[in-house]
Amino acid sequence: MNFVLPAPPTASVEVTGTNARFPVRRIYCIGRNYLAHRVEMGHDDRTPPFYFSKPADALVESGGEFPYPADTGSVHFEIELVVAISRGGSNISTDNALDHVYGYGVGIDMTRRDLQSKAKKAGKPWEAAKGFDHAAPISAIRPVSEIGHPDTGRIWLAVNGEIRQDSDLNLQIWNVQEGIYHLSKLFELAPGDLIYTGTPEGVGPLHPGEVITGGIDGIGELEIKVV
Repeated sequence: MNFVLPAPPTASVEVTGTNARFPVRRIYCIGRNYLAHRVEMGHDDRTPPFYFSKPADALVESGGEFPYPADTGSVHFEIELVVAISRGGSNISTDNALDHVYGYGVGIDMTRRDLQSKAKKAGKPWEAAKGFDHAAPISAIRPVSEIGHPDTGRIWLAVNGEIRQDSDLNLQIWNVQEGIYHLSKLFELAPGDLIYTGTPEGVGPLHPGEVITGGIDGIGELEIKVV
């Protein structure tokens, strides 16, 4: 096939224990999926999950740098479990949802909080707050064949070694199966999709020069420097 411009490279993520990489098609994110974070952001209900997206080329692998973005004075970190999809489908049942998962990783949903707050008040989309360049740091993907489907385990984030977020996967409002079920009613999932599954309480601002570390027990860790 001939293109009028060079085709952009395929976004991908390292897979632990192999030289192969996981190709990334889309990044979906679940909003407010831990009750304590809902309360932290001014909500306290268990409404159905909602979703937003990030571009695949916003990924930053562990050991990389996060350039502090322009036109904002408040960028926040949000540590999250990431689900890597290997089988697509629509209207996927909760009973079969885990059969569609290739593996899991650790991600950070970087957020321009000030722009998000303005968008919320104006009833406008969140793209500028969530889908900017370098907004999706991620660890290597650990395959299900190695770790199964973890539904409990410590999830944490530290800034310059100081713990800021510290919770457990079992405190998610909507577990992985339910998240896939609801998401696949709205979109046809496909191999290569990533789902960032929401963050616990403790989100906060970042500044240039800081180093972010984070991890989930049994899955992995990542480190990103803010520049």
